[in-house]
Amino acid sequence: MQSIEKLAGGIDAFTDLVGRLTSWLSLGIALVMGANVLLRYAFSYGFIWAQELEWHIFVPICLFGMSYALQHKEHVRVDVVFQYFSERNKHRVDIVAAFISMTFCVIVIWLSIPYVYQSWSIGEGTANPGGIEYRYIIKSLIPIGFAIMFMQSLSEAIKSYLAMRRA
Repeated sequence: MQSIEKLAGGIDAFTDLVGRLTSWLSLGIALVMGANVLLRYAFSYGFIWAQELEWHIFVPICLFGMSYALQHKEHVRVDVVFQYFSERNKHRVDIVAAFISMTFCVIVIWLSIPYVYQSWSIGEGTANPGGIEYRYIIKSLIPIGFAIMFMQSLSEAIKSYLAMRRA
């Protein structure tokens, strides 16, 4: 039991590190969006690459932030019925939810690999003149983000299982 507890702790530490590093991108996207708005409305000037940069920054925030949110219990959860469950049943529901999440992550990873591979094989860039090239790098974050989500869901399942046994 101690080894799976260490595994969950290691996954949590990794997810926390990735989430904290990724959180700095929020400052970046705020600055880029603010500059874009200022340039567009104050000076009637804009750059296509700057608009694309917004979603290039937003992608890792979403893909890595979802695992961080799950770890810190900041995800959306419907507690209307859940609040009336016993502690053991709450943990059972959390375990089932974690396995559903892991299944979903495996499906997304499985389906995204050919998509990312195709993007890399053609060296996919932007369709917009003056936009950001290397779109395949951003697409590569899809399976990586869901792999981290899979690991965090596994950690949540382990922690819920251990808590259920103690309850």
